[in-house]
Amino acid sequence: MTSINREKPEKNLDNLFGEEAVHKIKELVAKAKTCLFCTNIKTGQTFSTRPMSVQQLDDNGVAWFLSASDSSQNAEISRDSHVQLLFQGSSYSDFLTLSGQATLSRDKAKIKELWQPILKDWFTGGIDDPRVTVISVRPSDGYYWDLKHGMAVAFVKKIVGAVTGKTLDDSIEGKLKP
Repeated sequence: MTSINREKPEKNLDNLFGEEAVHKIKELVAKAKTCLFCTNIKTGQTFSTRPMSVQQLDDNGVAWFLSASDSSQNAEISRDSHVQLLFQGSSYSDFLTLSGQATLSRDKAKIKELWQPILKDWFTGGIDDPRVTVISVRPSDGYYWDLKHGMAVAFVKKIVGAVTGKTLDDSIEGKLKP
């Protein structure tokens, strides 16, 4: 049987490195804003996951989060700093997975930089709540699935492909190495 990727007349694989990878990460994280933050990653075992909002993504592709010092993710990061972040920006595109190293800190300046009033829902003591910690995740690699030309073009290509019997998928995917 032939792979569907061989049936596509266009290039649909584009691995990105360095600044190009960081640019793609920033683009996809901006669309999703929230990820599934996975910890306790061990081959063959169930990992822990929870939704978390990215407070900031810096120019190096480092994702910044605020978290409670007594949370399960902080405890698990303390034991093993390897994490996986899973993003979905829409139902049909803007998918991203990042693997990296998480670091915990209590940097007050960074907490102030990342703070938003809605976070008081989790940190009832506000910005000075002693439980507030910072998690930074430096991605080591990732993978993305996206559309080359947006939803409208992708939809038209699917219709034309269905009518002509050709695979005209507008998707693009590839490895990311910031």
